[in-house]
Amino acid sequence: MVSMNNKIVVCAYHNVGYYCLLELLSQGARIELIFTHEDSPTEEIWFRSVRSLAEKHGIPCLTTDINLPENRERVRAIAPAFIFSFYYRNMIMPEVLEIPRLGALNLHGSLLPRYRGRVPVNWAVINGETETGATLHYMVEKPDAGDIVDQERVEIAFTDTAHDVFGKVTEAARAVLARAWPLLQREKAPRIPMVLSEGNYCSGRKPSDGRIDWTKSAVQIYNLIRGVTHPYPGAFTFLDGKKVIIWQAVPVEDCGEPGRILSQEPLVAGTGQGALEIRSLQLEGRQECSAVELAAHHTMPITSFQENP
Repeated sequence: MVSMNNKIVVCAYHNVGYYCLLELLSQGARIELIFTHEDSPTEEIWFRSVRSLAEKHGIPCLTTDINLPENRERVRAIAPAFIFSFYYRNMIMPEVLEIPRLGALNLHGSLLPRYRGRVPVNWAVINGETETGATLHYMVEKPDAGDIVDQERVEIAFTDTAHDVFGKVTEAARAVLARAWPLLQREKAPRIPMVLSEGNYCSGRKPSDGRIDWTKSAVQIYNLIRGVTHPYPGAFTFLDGKKVIIWQAVPVEDCGEPGRILSQEPLVAGTGQGALEIRSLQLEGRQECSAVELAAHHTMPITSFQENP
C-alpha cells in the first residue's frame, strides 16, 4: 500500500488555490512547499491570499517561479509524490513535471477538453454557455491536455456574471479534490484520456478585448458585459469621444441602429439584433453611476455610442 504520508509541492493562487489548499490541509496532506504569486498592483485583488494561508499553517512559501533552476533543485530535494497546480499562472516546465513520483496535476476551471487555456470562466460566460465546471487532470507538456481524474459540473444562469460563476467553480474545484485526493494517494484514481478534438482552446484576454461591437446582437453584448464586469476591467464603448465602461445591462425587445440611443429613461441602445437597456456605467474620469444619474448630469443629449473615439 502506498504511504498515506506522501510529500506534496503545491503551486497555487486565487480562490481556487486557497480553497484547494484548505481541502488538502483538512485531509491531513503533507504540504512541504508552496509556490504562489506576488499580487499585481494593476489588478483588483478580490480573492483570498494563498501566502497568508501558508503563513498561518507554517508552510514555506515562495513567490518566485517554480521553473527557476534553484527552485527546481529545491523541489527535487523534497522528492514529492505529487505536484499540484491550482490556478498557478506560470506554465510548469516538463523538467519540473517529471520530478514527482506519482505525477503532477492541475485543477482547471472548465469541463475539459472544453475551454482549455486561459480565463475559461470568462470565456464561458462571454460565449453564452449554460454550464461549465472544474476538472482535475494530469499535467503534460501541452497545456490542459493530460488524462482526466475527475470533473464537477456547474450551471451558468443567464443572469450570472463571471464573478458569480467563478464562485461556483471554486466550490466545484474543492469538491473534485476532496474526492480525488484519497484515491490519488492509493494510486486508485482514474485516468481518462483527454480527447482534444472534442474541445477548444482559448487565449488570454486583455482589457482592450472588452470593446463593444454594437453590430452584434443584444444578447452577445450582454454576455460580454457580464463576462468582464466587476471585478474584471469591464466592457467599454465611447460617448462624445470619451471611453465609457458599461458595468450592467440587460437585453430588451426593441430595435434600432447599432449604438443609437432609442430611449433616455431607461437608457436603451440599439444593437445588430434587439436592444440593450444600460443600467450602470462609468464615464472616463468619473465614478460609476446609474443610467438615470448619467442622464440627469450629462449636459448634452446622448444620441449614440461609438465603437471608436
